Amino acid sequence: MEKLKQAVKEIAYYRHQAKFSKLHLSLIPFLSLASSLYGALLYIRQSLYRSGFFSKNRLPVPVISVGNLTWGGNGKTPMAEFIAKRLADYGISPLILTRGYAGGDEAKMLKRHLLGGPVKVGVGANRVATANLFFEKYGYVDYRGSKFFERTYLDPKMGSHVGSQKIGAAVLDDGMQHWSLCRDLEIVMINGLMPWGNCKLLPLGPLREPLIAIKRANIAVVHHADLVLEQKLKDIKLVVQEIKESLPIFYTRMTPSYFFELRNISTKMHLGAVLDAVVLCVSAIGSPYAFVRAMEKIGPLFVDRFDFSDHYSFQLKDIHMMRGRLRQLEDKFGYKPIVIVTEKDYDRDPEILKHLHPFKVLVLCSEMQIIPCNGCNEDSFKSLLKELLEV
Repeated sequence: MEKLKQAVKEIAYYRHQAKFSKLHLSLIPFLSLASSLYGALLYIRQSLYRSGFFSKNRLPVPVISVGNLTWGGNGKTPMAEFIAKRLADYGISPLILTRGYAGGDEAKMLKRHLLGGPVKVGVGANRVATANLFFEKYGYVDYRGSKFFERTYLDPKMGSHVGSQKIGAAVLDDGMQHWSLCRDLEIVMINGLMPWGNCKLLPLGPLREPLIAIKRANIAVVHHADLVLEQKLKDIKLVVQEIKESLPIFYTRMTPSYFFELRNISTKMHLGAVLDAVVLCVSAIGSPYAFVRAMEKIGPLFVDRFDFSDHYSFQLKDIHMMRGRLRQLEDKFGYKPIVIVTEKDYDRDPEILKHLHPFKVLVLCSEMQIIPCNGCNEDSFKSLLKELLEV
């Protein structure tokens, strides 16, 4: 199954069919048919919402949607967390709504990051029902309009000013195609490393919707921009502005902060802990290249990698395969290599990773940062959020 998923991903992102194997070529007719059916169903569903046949729900607080047009690696969940923390800094208690897809690794990560703070995390496919449960438990305050922005004038450097558990805003993680819920602000995330692929709809290509859907967005964010050549960033900007010329574009990166050990998550280890070490990067995320590049920049002696499909749950057979690779690295370099995983991989199933003993397993913790570019920085991002929500 993993080989099949990898072949489908390669078809979606590689334009030159001359490099395709027999497996790739045999899949294309079936993927083309499925893509056509998906496109037809997508059009019907959108039409039913536009006509009012399917109703939309509105929450009693402002809703900020963070979504994307392609599968995996776009930084939706880090951006949802980034926005929620900024709202909390300004005195507003936010609720992140996430569906908890594929075992809920991202939801678990959010809860671990935000435990004990004013940000709440609601998990469930029915976002409206999930939100209503939190409103019943904590209450809500509608800060839309002047009251909302009177709160935002508080100085965030003084720390959180949240004086009430009442929810003042909702952040919709992976919300761009969740049309049943009205939103006040739409943010579209773009994976700078692999923006559009072959520009085909799922499953022949990576697109959940045609690119014209960018018109619905209020803000575009190009993620992993630090790993992309300047010309490619210009090409992405050109595509976006051809669809919506006035759309503000920001650029983000994931910046490594520290490690923690698999068996002791409360201890923070400096990034220098892997200097001159041999490491094996193991990940089942949307953009493994970004993870590996981040590790290479830290400065280990040698970096090897095992990549699995996004949200994949490691099995014992995978552990045996990893142990085999680790023994090869140990024989080659003369000392034990270190396994590095992402937080998503840790939160998906920390127990199975313990089977890698006696090899050490470290978890890389990173945070999203806005890259200053052409006057666009974190301050201007927050100001734009304020301005757009006010309108």
